[in-house]
Amino acid sequence: MEILEVKNVTKRFGNYAAANNVSFTVESGQIFGLLGPNGAGKTTLIRMINNILIPDEGEIYIFDEKLNSNLQNKIGYLPEERGLYKKLKVMEQIVYFARLKGIPKSTAIECARFWLNKLGASGWENKKIQELSKGMQQKIQFITTILHSPELIILDEPFSGFDPINTELVKNILLELRDEGKTIILSTHVMSQVEELCDSICMINKGKLVLDGKVSEIKSRYGRNHLVVEFDGSDEFIKLLENVEILNRSNSRLELKLLNQSINTNDIFKTVSEFATVTRFDLSLPTMHEIFIDTVANQQGDKNEQ
Repeated sequence: MEILEVKNVTKRFGNYAAANNVSFTVESGQIFGLLGPNGAGKTTLIRMINNILIPDEGEIYIFDEKLNSNLQNKIGYLPEERGLYKKLKVMEQIVYFARLKGIPKSTAIECARFWLNKLGASGWENKKIQELSKGMQQKIQFITTILHSPELIILDEPFSGFDPINTELVKNILLELRDEGKTIILSTHVMSQVEELCDSICMINKGKLVLDGKVSEIKSRYGRNHLVVEFDGSDEFIKLLENVEILNRSNSRLELKLLNQSINTNDIFKTVSEFATVTRFDLSLPTMHEIFIDTVANQQGDKNEQ
């Protein structure tokens, strides 16, 4: 079931098209990645989905309804630009946003205590927002986004300000919410998070849709061209490798991209073995990081050729 449909949406600011005839759908109960480099148009699309900006052309449907203000309480939105009131206390802040979504005060307080505990923030209730670190404030804003149990959750760079431990905590919560049937739209620059969390993605560049589909299908489409070699010994063999791109290199580990699908990996193995003992030799699908860079770079190349 489609929970969101963006149909031929265009948004211009003067002569600049921040979104240019963009169409995609988001299935219910999945984590959907909205990706793209800085300035690609992601935030403009998110603001239109949230009814903050109005498309110049095209239509947006949520829950089979044309987008309207009555749908707002079914959406939880965490913007990239954080918006907490610095002098309010934590509980006052959470309850205030919950009341805006129609949640009774007693229910809001009960839910706030639940989420503060789940996020390791019990005891913060009477702290003022301005007393909290960036990561602590981010937890509070995350709670205000999900406390009213929205069916559609839209998160713009939600891990900004989090250390690795809290990033992992929030990632696990997002997976739990998905398993409960919530739909999550996630905008992030960190492709490893896309690999770990997203079921499907849509990639935007210069306001245009350049790639979309299920993550597994997109990776399969690119073929098995990512080779990891771990070895014990000399790395002199690197000078002899042809038709490969070195993605990462360390004293005993090498990540390669095969530039030609006809390359015989057995030949690479033999070359490495002449200089070192091979301890790992894995051919796998490309990472989303590689696909992201290739897609954006290829589009830029096409533009330069025109």
